[in-house]
Amino acid sequence: MSHQSLQEALRPAIYLFSRTALLLLLVVPSGFSQQQKQAQKSPPVAQPATTPKSVSVAETNDRIAQLALASDVKQGDYLIGSGDLLTIEVFDVPELSRDIRVNETGYISLPLMPTKVRAGGLTPFQLQDKLAELLQTNGLVSTPQVSVSVKEQHSQPITVIGAVKTPMVIQALRKTTLLQALSQAGGIGDDAGSTVIVTRNPQDGSDPANPGDTSAPSAPQTFTINLSDVLDSGDSRFNIPLVGGDVVSVPRAGIIYVVGAVNHPGGFLLQNDLDKMTMLKMLSLAGGTTNTAKTKNAVILRKNLDTGKRDQVPVDLSKLMHLKTQDVQMEANDILFVPDSSGLRALHRAGDIGVALTEGVGIVAAGRM
Repeated sequence: MSHQSLQEALRPAIYLFSRTALLLLLVVPSGFSQQQKQAQKSPPVAQPATTPKSVSVAETNDRIAQLALASDVKQGDYLIGSGDLLTIEVFDVPELSRDIRVNETGYISLPLMPTKVRAGGLTPFQLQDKLAELLQTNGLVSTPQVSVSVKEQHSQPITVIGAVKTPMVIQALRKTTLLQALSQAGGIGDDAGSTVIVTRNPQDGSDPANPGDTSAPSAPQTFTINLSDVLDSGDSRFNIPLVGGDVVSVPRAGIIYVVGAVNHPGGFLLQNDLDKMTMLKMLSLAGGTTNTAKTKNAVILRKNLDTGKRDQVPVDLSKLMHLKTQDVQMEANDILFVPDSSGLRALHRAGDIGVALTEGVGIVAAGRM
């Protein structure tokens, strides 16, 4: 076959190959370019970010227990108080060795001792050094060796009440802080508010080492402490030391009920930002109104402190949801009742209906809005 004939025979194949190569040159860059654009539009796959959420009650109680355990290491010795039964032993002097009850003013009486001895506010070690000095000073024992121990401890009851897991009376054998008392009570309850109140009797404010101190307040002292300050600030000023007779109270969070023709009726705990709990936010928490809701005839059932009954405050939710009127501030224990067609006919009994609807509804922590 001649060279010219060979070229004629291969010409269709060469033509086909050229078209295929040209097509590839056009398509491949275009596809690669589209992939590049798609890659630029689509962000790289990453691990899902953790959604911020309010700290749960369980996490708060874990934090309370951890901080209480950490502060326990730093505690000092037990302070003797009124009502305690002490065992005093003087080596080789059996007539001075006995059990002695600390009286209400914090003093004890020993035989042969010319005056009463102040024991309240001292540790057992401090008292035994003080007794040894007095025995030697009064010429009763030349080289006294004194031992003091607490046989019965009754002087330091600390009461923990309110929204805690286990309300109790704690007999503090050592100096006890606020966090330790809360930890012993099992931590805060699910319905706890955001503060702790410590009430202290006036006699506990005096200096136990100075019985003549007249600077004690004439009325009980009250300390209101924010839980977040105690747990998050690390400032020891908030984790106050407690004394005998203190009452630690954890107030329950207020509840706002949204019932009637709403998608998720329920009670919402106001643990934070009570001043920002408005009607629109409460409606949002309740999932909004249903299709049959009579939004123009809603009422707030608000307890009247003077009469003890609930007043009815009419609310036009239709205007409120269309931002044609100012949002309404909600108060703790309010009931927002949204009637439907059947409820509208019994609107004169809205108070009874609204209160009845709160029974058995779920309670949800509104959290931080």
